[in-house]
Amino acid sequence: MIVKADAEGYKEVVGGVRLKSLVHGERTHLTEVRFRKGAVVPEHQHPHEQTGYLVSGSLRFFSGDDEWVALPGDSWNLPGGHPHGAEALEESIVVEVFSPVREDYLSL
Repeated sequence: MIVKADAEGYKEVVGGVRLKSLVHGERTHLTEVRFRKGAVVPEHQHPHEQTGYLVSGSLRFFSGDDEWVALPGDSWNLPGGHPHGAEALEESIVVEVFSPVREDYLSL
């Protein structure tokens, strides 16, 4: 499946955080997330493995007492069920892959 680029289709999932479902297959799901500076994704967890790449900006990730700052070019992998959250230290763009497919994101 090939999906052509489109500037439309972003949905706000949390204040200041817009997500776009790009393409998915049977087992993987590619998304793009755009953060406004100061936006916070509260700590949460889900059964999906999550692999991400920071295209631009900077994000502070947190999980329990742990935290780290991601800069452009940094990447991460979070196993399913792992509690995590993020704060945008500046406007940021992230590309993430989820497995299995995030059924809750397919309508986004």
